[in-house]
Amino acid sequence: MRRVVFTIVIVAVVLFSIGPFMWILNTSLKSPQTIAERPPTIIPDLQTEFFAAAVDEHNFMRYVGNSAIVAGLTTLLAVLVGTLAAYPLARLRMPWRRGILSLVLAASMFPQIAIVGGVYRLLLKLGLLNTHPGLVLPYTALTLPLAIWILTSFFKEIPSDLEDSARVDGCGPLATMWRIFVPVAAPAVFTTAILVFIYAWNEFFFALLIMTDPAVQTLPVGIAKFPGEYMVPWGELAAAAVIATIPLVVLVLVLQRRIISGLTAGAVKG
Repeated sequence: MRRVVFTIVIVAVVLFSIGPFMWILNTSLKSPQTIAERPPTIIPDLQTEFFAAAVDEHNFMRYVGNSAIVAGLTTLLAVLVGTLAAYPLARLRMPWRRGILSLVLAASMFPQIAIVGGVYRLLLKLGLLNTHPGLVLPYTALTLPLAIWILTSFFKEIPSDLEDSARVDGCGPLATMWRIFVPVAAPAVFTTAILVFIYAWNEFFFALLIMTDPAVQTLPVGIAKFPGEYMVPWGELAAAAVIATIPLVVLVLVLQRRIISGLTAGAVKG
């Protein structure tokens, strides 16, 4: 009986999770005539004109390219800096180590609205408004606390024997980190990279304020510009949302084992 109840709960949670995406997918595959029907139809028409309209009429692929550049650069920078910060915090004898980690965590709790003014003025003085680096830098700062915490907790669980062996072989701290710890901590690195990429791919608030030039705007801002003054193109919005979501779904499905092992390693071993 418990197994049946557990199965029902799991199925309900899965349906609740994927239900909105399936509804958006269903809407994106309808025709303009069907999408306006009330009550709505469950079976789609399998039409692709909304996808064609989203791509052709709204320069959608330009937004996809901008998001890919910003999210990719943010992921590389956040993982690199996060690794360089997490290794000494986890393995070296540093004073106030716990205080530093607490400060890093506290920095991630500031609401975006509280810091956007300072970030905007800084980027304005640096001439980085309406540029990809102008988004990469604040995104990296916002995701670094998460990267540092995940990598630090994983680095702590790596046996010290590996570190001692590297020292015997003549490796310094940097060589030990890159040659020993980073390969061993691959699940945590992949987890961090995926979570940072998802954040940068979906972030809207900073992208809306920093990127006012349509040529460099990212996906969330581009999709938000779809509605006109007198109408909302629900079909095109649904198609755009599907296109924007599929890369993340594929990425998570392909790397789900690494994500789970990276997120649970510290909890299992600690």
